[in-house]
Amino acid sequence: MTALYLFCSTRTHSAGGKPVSETGSAYDPIITLAVDNCFASKRWIEPAEWMQIAADAGIRAVEASADTECDPLYTPPDALRAWLDKVAEASARTGVRVANFYSGHGTYATLGLTHTDPRVRDHIQHNWLDVMIANAAGLGAGLGFFCHAFSQATLADPRHYAELESDLFRRLAELAQTAARVGLPTLSVEQMYSPHQPPWTINGSLRLLREVQKRGGQPLYLTLDVGHQVGQRHYLRPGRVEIGVYVMALRQGKHVPDLWLGGAETADWLSEPDAAQRLMAYVEERPYLFAASEDGDLYEWARVLGGYSPIVHLQQTDGSSSGHQPFNAKTNANGIVLPEKVLRALQSAYAAAPQEGAPPRVREIVLTIEVFAKTAERPAQTIQNIRETADYWRRFVPEDGLSLSTLVASL
Repeated sequence: MTALYLFCSTRTHSAGGKPVSETGSAYDPIITLAVDNCFASKRWIEPAEWMQIAADAGIRAVEASADTECDPLYTPPDALRAWLDKVAEASARTGVRVANFYSGHGTYATLGLTHTDPRVRDHIQHNWLDVMIANAAGLGAGLGFFCHAFSQATLADPRHYAELESDLFRRLAELAQTAARVGLPTLSVEQMYSPHQPPWTINGSLRLLREVQKRGGQPLYLTLDVGHQVGQRHYLRPGRVEIGVYVMALRQGKHVPDLWLGGAETADWLSEPDAAQRLMAYVEERPYLFAASEDGDLYEWARVLGGYSPIVHLQQTDGSSSGHQPFNAKTNANGIVLPEKVLRALQSAYAAAPQEGAPPRVREIVLTIEVFAKTAERPAQTIQNIRETADYWRRFVPEDGLSLSTLVASL
């Protein structure tokens, strides 16, 4: 398929998001506070509107969601070209820049890059991602996205899963090469929280970054969301003893433990004498279906992968759901996302040795407020949520461009 590349006039951008050499001593990334304009979807659709809301909240960098009228699959080329011009004009007027573009609900709702039909995979890669890369590069912005998922039938079949996973790695490597050719600051894929939407574990994320780097020679990074560690605990890998207890309970008609078996819970052979052995073999053949306890710890994600996360999505959560709540007195009372701990965990990522085979660590991290607006929420409440969240985080990131070590030292 032929991609429709839409460039606005190229602008010089900061080298903050570019990868740098990992040789020598560890370096100190700079921190920028931004806001995802997903809050403005269907309400404040003009760039001048959502940029002004950001400016009024003391935010000078925006993540432009595709849902806010810039999705290439929904927007004709001439309209998208006009949208890019409006962004440039509003940016010059408000002093707010688009730091990153991001995928929205449209591409999240499909199997996308891992669709069982290769024609759909080609369509998403060339008519959505290639276009978004070009447009982001034209504004000097990075691009983050999540555009794939595995069906249940694929998850149950290790061979088919391996084939689609390998094809995903190939396509991501091609996208990373495309991004490098057009001068995109960074390209990153978002981490999720369930087996059908990898990367969803720490080790799986590292494997993805290494595979893409090895196959294409250009970096792909990870968008880290501090609320995406709520699902992993439901998919912990069972051990031999746990499986034995599960099978014994089935045979004796007792209460069956709540155990994730990778979809084998309804298998017709669970009553067979060798059920325990077969379950262990089933689990071992499908490691991609299971998490470890540390995968449910947002701070462990930041400590291990923070250096490879040019975008960190900020939402408040009590750890039970990923509701993209604001940071205010009510939500912070039970919230587990603590700015001090987030910043210290990120600093730990840079204090540690680089991950072997991974891309170079980034030297700018854009902490991006990602607060969703409820469908029936009053507009004034949405704006208040953005302002309160921005005020809260400005206590820890008082100005953009300060080094991470400076921010941690001031805690």
